[in-house]
Amino acid sequence: MTNDNKIKISSYWYGGNLQRASQYVVAEALRRGHQVRAVVRPSSHEKRLAWRNHPEVKLVRIDLRRKDGIIDAVRGVDAVIHLAAVKDGKFYSRFAGTVIASEKLLDAMIEAQVLRLIDISTFSVYNYSSGKAITEDTPLESHPLERDEYAQVKLVQEELVREFEQNYKSLGAEVTYIRPGTIYGRDNLWNTILGAKLTDNLWLKVGGHAQMPLTYVEKCANAIVSAAERDEAIGQTINIVDDNLPTQNVYAGKLAKYLDNLPRTIPIGLWLLYLFAWIFWTYNKRVLKGQARLPGIVVPRILDARFKPFRYSNARAKKVLNWTPRYSLDTALERSCSDIELLEVPSSTPSLQVLTQNA
Repeated sequence: MTNDNKIKISSYWYGGNLQRASQYVVAEALRRGHQVRAVVRPSSHEKRLAWRNHPEVKLVRIDLRRKDGIIDAVRGVDAVIHLAAVKDGKFYSRFAGTVIASEKLLDAMIEAQVLRLIDISTFSVYNYSSGKAITEDTPLESHPLERDEYAQVKLVQEELVREFEQNYKSLGAEVTYIRPGTIYGRDNLWNTILGAKLTDNLWLKVGGHAQMPLTYVEKCANAIVSAAERDEAIGQTINIVDDNLPTQNVYAGKLAKYLDNLPRTIPIGLWLLYLFAWIFWTYNKRVLKGQARLPGIVVPRILDARFKPFRYSNARAKKVLNWTPRYSLDTALERSCSDIELLEVPSSTPSLQVLTQNA
């Protein structure tokens, strides 16, 4: 699909970083001239959506965990951008908001005969136990029960989407898998790749020299909409990360120049933390028979995913999406810490119709 075609896009999101990113996806689609059907939770406060009164956007209030209204929300759109996920809370809430919501959405798409899907996944699905680089060809996590609950439900979600793609490919199912790194931007600058939260204002700072797989929210939204527009993206899995990725120390140092209220930190070496983690993990497995619910900071495979040094690439995104990250890290931080309205959209743009999921 290209911008010369009229595309109706439906977008869905629920919480965490994806909720914020989804609002940027809608804004980006509107700026490009697309018509957007944005699906929001029944309890959402639409006044916080800067683009809510744009003539080319329609808000639809439904609960993706229930079948009611989803088919009507999807019917007539050309592409669905699926960002719905719950990153926080108890396992059932995450499972319902991520897996059950995906099942309902896919069923509705089949019923409505809408088979173009841009599925927003995550780096959390990768297996971080070996290798030195994370690419689109890195195997998926083979021991999900040894990872955090977010990784577990996102793995199940991807499995559902792949079943949809395979089962309905003969009928025209076309899927693109977008895996952003850690999305950062306004209200989400300090993140868990830097360390682990001990109290509201005290963090354990883990390591410092690992490259961070960051993706600035405006650039990420740009890549997601490009995936909906380009036929070259169909059937592709595409990682989205910035150029010139900083280390943890470089990123934290830059944040300190822009923010006065950073949390206090206690530094700890990664390998020392690994030692503690293996002690706790081994004791839990051998003595407690795996019954103890350990915090992520002492689970080896979670430590791998969050802090182990890797290299990352956005080469496929640049090639397939003709995408180039628009802002440097410094510019992205400046925009995030400024008073600029980042989600405002002029109302004079014509054309593309997109379905997006909102929280």
